[in-house]
Amino acid sequence: MALLALLFSLFVTTVGAIGLVSPARLFHIVQRFQSSAVLYVAAGFRVVFGASLFCAAPSSRAPEAILMVGIVVFVSGLVTPFFGIERFRRILNWWSARGPVIKRVWAGVALALGLLCAYAVTP
Repeated sequence: MALLALLFSLFVTTVGAIGLVSPARLFHIVQRFQSSAVLYVAAGFRVVFGASLFCAAPSSRAPEAILMVGIVVFVSGLVTPFFGIERFRRILNWWSARGPVIKRVWAGVALALGLLCAYAVTP
């Protein structure tokens, strides 16, 4: 399970790095999530990522932190389908109206979270 958590962590790190380098590119990637099917895939990604963190937490370098992140990611994956496409579009419009600095801050958070998880789950 630690390997799966590491792969997901590296994916999150990559997305965060893309957003830091090019907020416009990250915005175009996120825009592709404006369909129900893709939103369900994103929710499934979060559920599996959260579960893999939850399972990898006991043997990680920071078990409490990874456990908490895993729970938050897992629950966010469970509630994502209930938000629906319209709410997602409103959030996306709000986010796109902000400048590149705000987008880079959010991308930096994703980068830091991905790096933390990747570091913690590696042996």
